Amino acid sequence: MRAALTLAAGAIATGDVPVGAVVVAPDGTIVGEGRNEREAHGDPTAHAEVRALQAAASALGRWRLDDCTLVVTLEPCLMCAGAALAARIPRIVLGAWDDKAGATGSQWDVVRDARIGSKVEVVSGVLADESAQLLRDFFEARR
Repeated sequence: MRAALTLAAGAIATGDVPVGAVVVAPDGTIVGEGRNEREAHGDPTAHAEVRALQAAASALGRWRLDDCTLVVTLEPCLMCAGAALAARIPRIVLGAWDDKAGATGSQWDVVRDARIGSKVEVVSGVLADESAQLLRDFFEARR
């Protein structure tokens, strides 16, 4: 999570919401990383999770990341939860909950929806205070 927090802080320089994500292999190696880059690239899909999943798939040479863990500073949105499902991610570790747009347990729980048939493990609250503070500071500076 510390690596994801470092990535999140880097998003601020381009005016992006500070969210960072890493994909971790079973041996603990980071195989993909990303940060929000919507503003930096003018791309509505350039979320930290999507970037990290893309990087991991490229590094591993496969789209199925069924032995990896996605670690992200903020609860994934619907798009990112869907991307994690598409990549067959079995575990998501998150920092802060997203009470407005979260899709892994707060507003929606897409990754554990019985209609999909997937049972993604969600571990929450990892460095939650640090993750939430980074977001609070970012938005307070914008007001």
